[in-house]
Amino acid sequence: MKIRIKGNSLRYRLTRTEVEKFGATGYIEEKINFGENALYYSLQRTDERELSATFENNRIIFFLPVFLIDKWINTDVIGFEYNMALSNSNENLFLLVEKDFTCLDKVEEDQSDNYPNPLLKN
Repeated sequence: MKIRIKGNSLRYRLTRTEVEKFGATGYIEEKINFGENALYYSLQRTDERELSATFENNRIIFFLPVFLIDKWINTDVIGFEYNMALSNSNENLFLLVEKDFTCLDKVEEDQSDNYPNPLLKN
């Protein structure tokens, strides 16, 4: 699972295996170790009706509503996005969760578990 944070936006990208695991368990988590501290980031199933996220105790939890999960796993739907209103603020947090496609340009990372990029010509 990849995470991208820029300004007030949070994006998760998941490989095929990660999407399948999430579908089966409703939870997936990664960790980046900084030595004495670590940042955990996870995707978790929720009964709520909207995407949402929280951050506490060095843990980002991104919540994906149950009613969207089957559609995401079993169709060509790439992902879901939502502008979450932040309490006590006039700002929003843009949330995006999506399937991870193979890159169009050459990269060093292993992409064998990524979804085929629909922009690649066969």
